[in-house]
Amino acid sequence: MLIGLCGGQYQYLNTRAILRICAGKASVAHYLIACHGFTRISLVRTASTPLVEKSASQAPLPDPNASSASAVLSFRDVDALLDFVTRRWREHWVTTDVWDERVLEALLRRPFFVLVSVDAPNARLRCASAALTPPTLEQFVLRNDDHLYDPAAGLAPLLSRAQIRLLNSTSSLSGLHASLSTLDLPNEQRLRPSWDQYFMRLASLAAQRSNCMKRRVGCVLVREKRVISTGYNGTPRGIGNCNEGGCPRCNGGQGAGVGLATCLCIHAEENALLEAGRERVREGAVLYRDTCPCLTCSIKIVQVGITEVVYSQGYSMDTEVGFGLISWFGTG
Repeated sequence: MLIGLCGGQYQYLNTRAILRICAGKASVAHYLIACHGFTRISLVRTASTPLVEKSASQAPLPDPNASSASAVLSFRDVDALLDFVTRRWREHWVTTDVWDERVLEALLRRPFFVLVSVDAPNARLRCASAALTPPTLEQFVLRNDDHLYDPAAGLAPLLSRAQIRLLNSTSSLSGLHASLSTLDLPNEQRLRPSWDQYFMRLASLAAQRSNCMKRRVGCVLVREKRVISTGYNGTPRGIGNCNEGGCPRCNGGQGAGVGLATCLCIHAEENALLEAGRERVREGAVLYRDTCPCLTCSIKIVQVGITEVVYSQGYSMDTEVGFGLISWFGTG
């Protein structure tokens, strides 16, 4: 397992003080090393250090918490690092050297890699001495914006692609460690979704095709861990899309559950069932849906022989679905 950590960490120096913005990625790395036996690995940066990662005096910034050079395995490029870890992927490795999208794209090709972003609600201010005056707030904010949004080296594109996003809102290392212990970062189940998670993600993806003005819903019909059909809610063929005025009820701004008898939209599971047909469904099929089915659809689900429904979000008619075939699936 290889955990990559990305997040803000740089120093702002002037002649009077040192100001560091530290989201806490180095502290997370040291937690993994000390508490879970991870080994830190690093990349040698052959290109010049981007301006946003230098101090105001243009000096490259060392990691103030880095281990000694002899204790850190270093590689000339990301390919060499990946070759090394691929042969030892069952061991635990951590790096804070995810600098840009080129490095990230290479790391994401491996199934043992997880990207964790570390952010803090407020920048941590640490002066070299209590008697020193830090730079102005304006200087600090401008520097922080460059660090995140610089076109060439900004961190924002990396943070947005993290599989795990950690908000470091604690004020002490002990508090940070307590929060990290609840996340169980070394859990290798994070590397690959379970079947339920996999099919639920497919249902959520299908929902993105929906144009219903009331609610986007997606559905996946599965038997023996194989996808039979997918569906999403919307108007029937030959009728204008819901978001183009095809369904007067959905475009009328009525409340949930009002005027359902006049709704022209076909529900996601109805579309999936129509696509599959009863002969393909058969006994033992499982239906994944990102919202609990309504009562009318639940009757159809029972009729075609589906034995289980897995859903992730509640709906106003949950209590009316009393067939004993619905199982709650929490995605959070």
